[in-house]
Amino acid sequence: MQILKININKITQEKIDLIAGYLKSGKVIVYPTDTVYGLGCDARNAEAIKKINKIKGEKGNKPLIALISDFLMLRQYCFINQEPEKYLKAVWPGKVTVILKRRPILPDELTGGRNSLAVRLPKNDFLIKIISEAGLPIVSTSLNKKGEKPLSEVKNLEKYFKYLPDLAIDAGTLKGKPSRIVDLRDIKNIKIIRK
Repeated sequence: MQILKININKITQEKIDLIAGYLKSGKVIVYPTDTVYGLGCDARNAEAIKKINKIKGEKGNKPLIALISDFLMLRQYCFINQEPEKYLKAVWPGKVTVILKRRPILPDELTGGRNSLAVRLPKNDFLIKIISEAGLPIVSTSLNKKGEKPLSEVKNLEKYFKYLPDLAIDAGTLKGKPSRIVDLRDIKNIKIIRK
């Protein structure tokens, strides 16, 4: 596992390219999000998603979140009409994950076999640059083992996890909370899944 220390507010293009290269080549990374540290990979890569589940000790039937860079990317992977888009333009970019009907081009490993996708447009320039440079949505699941609290730093991962990611991006200690999750599949009956 390679460790890459960064200042999230002063990220160089060289480091953006390095991280995007890991994602494009099917590698698993630990990275800072606008909420907590996440485990991530190319959201279209079933094998990389299986590795994330192995790291976390998950069976693989739990849906994961995909981070996107813009509304164009959202439309590539989800079905969306005017009403949900109005809602999204009011809350995005931000710490709100939404559940929408997915397009069938995404692997079942990402969605837990469901016909929906949990997706978020983060309010974080670092993440937008990474996603844009890689040209793909990235998985976002908290950095923790099943049933345990998310880690707020990347120190000593080898003592915590039996299996390790390929790259850990260290931006110091994070103090955020996981994102709110809202089900928008039925705009007339919006459900808050996680506050």
